[in-house]
Amino acid sequence: MANQVQYTYDPAHFQRSEPLKYSPDELKSGEMIINLGPQHPSTHGVLRLEVVADGEIIKDVVPHLGYLHRCFEKHAENLPYNQTIPFVDRLDYLAAMNSEHVWCMGVEKMLGITDKIPKRVEYIRVLVAELNRLASHFVALGTYAMDIGAFTPFLWMMRDREHIQRLLEWVSGSRMLYNYIWVGGLFYDLPVGFEERCREFVHYLKPKLREVEEMVFSNKIFIERTAKVGVLPLDLAINYGVTGPLLRGSGLKYDLRRVDGYSVYPELEFDIPVGKGEMGELGDCWDRSWVRAKECDEALRIIEQCLDRLQGDLKRTRDFDPREAVPKKIRPPKGDYYIRGETPKGELGFFFRADGRSDVPFRCKSRSPCFVNLSVISEISKGAMVADLVAIIGSLDMVLGEVDR
Repeated sequence: MANQVQYTYDPAHFQRSEPLKYSPDELKSGEMIINLGPQHPSTHGVLRLEVVADGEIIKDVVPHLGYLHRCFEKHAENLPYNQTIPFVDRLDYLAAMNSEHVWCMGVEKMLGITDKIPKRVEYIRVLVAELNRLASHFVALGTYAMDIGAFTPFLWMMRDREHIQRLLEWVSGSRMLYNYIWVGGLFYDLPVGFEERCREFVHYLKPKLREVEEMVFSNKIFIERTAKVGVLPLDLAINYGVTGPLLRGSGLKYDLRRVDGYSVYPELEFDIPVGKGEMGELGDCWDRSWVRAKECDEALRIIEQCLDRLQGDLKRTRDFDPREAVPKKIRPPKGDYYIRGETPKGELGFFFRADGRSDVPFRCKSRSPCFVNLSVISEISKGAMVADLVAIIGSLDMVLGEVDR
């Protein structure tokens, strides 16, 4: 017989690379530690949740990050401002147009060329950003329904999202990571016939949204799984800095498209849906999902108004150049700058520190809405059932590219 290798037990070999917050010695009688993730499908990415449970009741939830390592900020500090846009796409890769829009507005603010952007460019930016907002919310609603146990809404949402993906691919040449909004302008003007095709999609989508609302939000099982679950009180949301549908789901009408009035949003008519606690308690999982569904209706209103302007007094002309205001060299004056915008997940902000000599930022910091929104999970999960934790995670609508950036 061949020589057999003798194995000996070495405790150091089995030590965790990332220690738990709670040691087994600290647990009370009946409590246990459950690791959810980092590859569990309900975590929507590489996220590990350390759950301390007493039977089926959650005592505490501790998020553990550091599995993705996007290193976005260090990338941004080693590249010129305009070359960072493809990396911005990869933060929230489900809403890349919205992230591009905020980044480019920030650089334009630093350069002082905000007033030089042509109106047609601004309306095209808002048009594609709202299309991307729809696509992002479709993923949020579809996957959330599947987390709860309903598969049909997921198929419906992916079907309609595919129409948007094809429209944005027609515009930019890419399905998800676009690099379409440039500092000072756009990569290209809209393709010929895009406005007509987009308007056809709007008319097609309106009755489809009503079908989803009837199937999901009036469903008895969905209501029982989401109403009075993961309740986020308004004062807690404000203290944690939560933004987006989570904050509006708790009853506060706060939307940066209205508060800051950036781009051409002040010229457009749209409402800001807020949670009302209709099915359970104000700020629960049902309210957060309902706000996203209603924001889809408002996005369609904005898209229709943009199409009216782009087919009216801002229609394409032969001498229109979407790159007319694109600077040849980007060298902002020395100083600190901060710009923010309303993405589908909430407030996305970028802090820049420019040295006045280089076209590369000395410091870049991303204020990610998903990172901030995730921080509240421990507070809203205590006392819930372990099965409800899946519903709570899905209601946060996280993209880990933004969290572990």
